[in-house]
Amino acid sequence: QAPIKATCEDMSCKTGFPEDVHSAVVSRSVHGGQPLLNVRFRSCDENKKIHFGSSEPEDFRVGEDGVVYAERSFQLSAEPTEFVVSAQDKETQEEWQMRVKLTPEPTFTGASEKDQKKIEDIVFPWQQSKQSSPLKRQKRDWVIPPINLPENSRGPFPQELVRIRSDRDKSLSLRYSVTGPGADQPPTGIFIINPISGQLSVTKPLDREQIASFHLRAHAVDVNGNQVENPIDIVINVIDMNDNRPEFLHQVWNGTVPEGSKPGTYVMTVTAIDADDPNTQNGMLRYRILSQAPSSPSPNMFTINNETGDIITVAAGLDREKVQQYTLIIQATDMEGNPTYGLSNTATAVITVTDVNDNPPEFTAMTFYGEVPENRVDVIVANLTVTDKDQPHTPAWNAMYRMTGGDPTGRFTILTDPNSNDGLVTVVKPIDFETNRMFVLTVAAENQVPLAKGIQHPPQSTATVSITVIDVNESPYFVPNPKLIRQEEGLLAGSMLTTFTAQDPDRYMQQTSLRYSKLSDPANWLKIDPVNGQITTTAVLDRESIYVQNNMYNATFLASDNGIPPMSGTGTLQIHLLDINDNAPQVNPKEATTCETLQPNAINITAVDPDIDPNAGPFAFELPDTPAGIKRNWTIVRISGDHAQLSLRIRFLEAGIYDVPIVITDSGNPHASSTSVLKVKVCQCDINGDCTDVDRIVGTGLGTGAIIAILLCIIILLILVLMFVVWMKRRDKERQAKQLLIDPEDDVRDNILKYDEEGGGEEDQDYDLSQLQQPDTVEPDAIKPVGIRRLDERPIHAEPQYPVRSAAPHPGDIGDFINEGLKAADNDPTAPPYDSLLVFDYEGSGSTAGSLSSLNSSSSGGEQDYDYLNDWGPRFKKLADMYGGGDD
Repeated sequence: QAPIKATCEDMSCKTGFPEDVHSAVVSRSVHGGQPLLNVRFRSCDENKKIHFGSSEPEDFRVGEDGVVYAERSFQLSAEPTEFVVSAQDKETQEEWQMRVKLTPEPTFTGASEKDQKKIEDIVFPWQQSKQSSPLKRQKRDWVIPPINLPENSRGPFPQELVRIRSDRDKSLSLRYSVTGPGADQPPTGIFIINPISGQLSVTKPLDREQIASFHLRAHAVDVNGNQVENPIDIVINVIDMNDNRPEFLHQVWNGTVPEGSKPGTYVMTVTAIDADDPNTQNGMLRYRILSQAPSSPSPNMFTINNETGDIITVAAGLDREKVQQYTLIIQATDMEGNPTYGLSNTATAVITVTDVNDNPPEFTAMTFYGEVPENRVDVIVANLTVTDKDQPHTPAWNAMYRMTGGDPTGRFTILTDPNSNDGLVTVVKPIDFETNRMFVLTVAAENQVPLAKGIQHPPQSTATVSITVIDVNESPYFVPNPKLIRQEEGLLAGSMLTTFTAQDPDRYMQQTSLRYSKLSDPANWLKIDPVNGQITTTAVLDRESIYVQNNMYNATFLASDNGIPPMSGTGTLQIHLLDINDNAPQVNPKEATTCETLQPNAINITAVDPDIDPNAGPFAFELPDTPAGIKRNWTIVRISGDHAQLSLRIRFLEAGIYDVPIVITDSGNPHASSTSVLKVKVCQCDINGDCTDVDRIVGTGLGTGAIIAILLCIIILLILVLMFVVWMKRRDKERQAKQLLIDPEDDVRDNILKYDEEGGGEEDQDYDLSQLQQPDTVEPDAIKPVGIRRLDERPIHAEPQYPVRSAAPHPGDIGDFINEGLKAADNDPTAPPYDSLLVFDYEGSGSTAGSLSSLNSSSSGGEQDYDYLNDWGPRFKKLADMYGGGDD
């Protein structure tokens, strides 16, 4: 590209353009705002303000820094484009001009280096030293026009781009270097520079889609590494080549359009992208439709906006019932759709024609037929079938049926089968064959949604439904049902009551007369003639019977025919029984209680009559003349129509139970009366009027026998408790007696002690030797009375190897036991001394008892008194003679 600035190689300076014509090679596609080149202009006076202009201001603009920009996007023609760049001094109005020639860059085809364009120089601006000349200028920042480098260049590589040079390389030995992404920063090694000549080269093809531009910085240093020039920025733009095909975002695009749509209706938008520069023709796409399938009703039903990709309809006639789907092949081409140079790609657009209600339902026949048995409901009698060309199971296809005539009473309804769309004619009210033998219905069918606008078809379809009613055997029915009659009670058996007959609705069937039978008669008062339905009584009618509720007696009868199949009907006869005065009143309650004294002694009684008004109250109460004591002792007063009060006439009546007859008469015509006996218990009362004697138990319902039985049970229970206490006491005595007896197996005299074991000897036997001491030294005499216990008896207190016995048993029992034991021991000459085994089976040392060797000691024997051995019985007689008998 053009050098940044002219150099001042000598002291003479001339303001103006260094050349009359400046040629530059730029890319063929130019977009608005793109910098194209930097014009060279020498200004000897830095204070001058230079204004740049262009002869083609609508296409090119020159900035204050001398950079030429494109004002708009356009394509350069094959011939060079020329325009004039002018520079004007704003103060002196002096003007300079230079002609610029722009040539579109050629396509690299691997030509030799000599065919390549000449390599331009980029010169560092420099500042003259102060000592060299009184003239001086200061450096200013230069805007280096970008270096445009086509992508995908075929080389050869490395390919020289520009030469970096400093004005001071004539006097100094300089070294050049370049830094930045693409040079010494990732991706490294793309751009290299010759450190001696400053030649900048690219080492491999570039890809604009990866990196669109590189920003490098060039440096110039001396051999010592000292910076000679300020670094300059170099921008390398990768010029886009059309090396990428358009790519659709989706390979298959789906859209919908309603049938019957007018031309110009929007359908869908397809979109493709191109990795190439969208600001150049390489990335400018154009769309078109390659094919349409099917091609009916027109091969060009749709069109596409070539820039936006919007698909719209261009022809009328979209009919879902004929064509449900269209398939379009869409092509996207770059280079603004140029079929020669542009790259293309295709995608598929599937357009579904959606349904609208443009077809009404149509009946498949003009007349439908059905039949139904009489008196049947919820029965489907006919199926109405329709056809609809719209999409099934949509509101435009679903049919609704209605009756327009032939059913004024509303006996039929029409439901829609959701699966088949058929109309189901259903009976909802019973039909009587004898009244209607046939129905002719007029029905209409229409869709759930109205027809689309502009449809010429009728909005609904009509048909006729002929329904025949089938006669069946119906049940006979009683008239009236229930039947109510009024009859006085007391009607005798065998009396004719009424006639209860039924009717058969089947007037057109050949069948015999009806037969009658009784179905329900709770009191079994009635019978019915099976032929004529005459009802007679079999017992007396009684209004007071338990089977009569609210004066009403109900009986049910059955009427049957002989049809096929046989049918029957029931009827209820209601007999309203009128009351007659056939029951006398009675007293209530039957028993009462009063006191012996005159006050308080009133008894309230009530008259009860099963009859009803006017054969019941008000009642009259009186006491009979006989027996004579009744009126003498009692008096009765009526306090209301149903109640009276009985009280003592005398001041005192002895306690007891009295039967008081009372005559009660009702108000019937004729009157009915009866004598009721009131059982009155007269008892002694307290101040509150309550009975206090024992006879109250009798009065409340307990007889003498019951009282005796209760007393006997109490006595037997006390005897059982006493026997249990005696038995427990005897058992306790036996337990205590057994505790004082020693089991022979536990007696130490029968124990065998083994001494053949090796070990510690007798010292290992852990015996309580304190038991061998005299009982008087172990237990005080205060525990037992003196004279009851022998001196040689076994101690009573507990031993380790024997069960613990009571320390203080009952004196009487223990005394008897000891005396019996002493007698048995004294009379047994073979029994050894009680503690003889305990004395002689110990051979150790340290015993608290004295050694038996004292028997042979004359000295010790003389000091002891052995007279007590005579008290031990015949078994110790020998010892008593030996020690207690003097010197012998």
